[in-house]
Amino acid sequence: MMKRADVRIRGNVQMTGFRTFIENTADSLNVKRFAENLKDGSVKVVCEGGEEAIEEVNVGYEEYKGEFTAFERRGADVPRDEGADEKEMVALMRSFDKKGEVMIGILGSMNKTIGSMNETLKSVKEDTGQIKQDTSQMLEKQEDTIEAIDRSKEEIVTEISSLSIEDLRSYMENKFARIEHEIEGIKAKIGMV
Repeated sequence: MMKRADVRIRGNVQMTGFRTFIENTADSLNVKRFAENLKDGSVKVVCEGGEEAIEEVNVGYEEYKGEFTAFERRGADVPRDEGADEKEMVALMRSFDKKGEVMIGILGSMNKTIGSMNETLKSVKEDTGQIKQDTSQMLEKQEDTIEAIDRSKEEIVTEISSLSIEDLRSYMENKFARIEHEIEGIKAKIGMV
């Protein structure tokens, strides 16, 4: 059965890594959630998931005993300052070692990603240079083609004005045939055929 929990944690819980702790715990339980710092200094956690996972975190209330004077971390991650035995120190060192291995793996993965991105950017830069060069060459060819067309128009007008109607018909047939041939040549040069 699926459940939803809305939890408020009060006290000095902001800027302490508490939300990261909540995220890691929720991930390990396959619980979907959000954790939000609120203006009053508390943290709001809303989570949804399987009933067993949601009930994994239990809150029990007891009578006040007044036994604590400050916050104390207990457990395997940090040994007590006084009287820490060799086992506790070795466990701590192993914990650091495991965390270091994870960080090395993450940094290695990031390094590979950055290397791949550098190669991609280098390739894009080279491609951009080639595109600029190709564009410049195409513009030069276009200008040459326009100039050739302008010259042909002038030649045609000059020749037409000096011909009779029958000569003009024959001339136009020859000229159109030549133009069609030139257009086919142009198409072949620019890759349209």
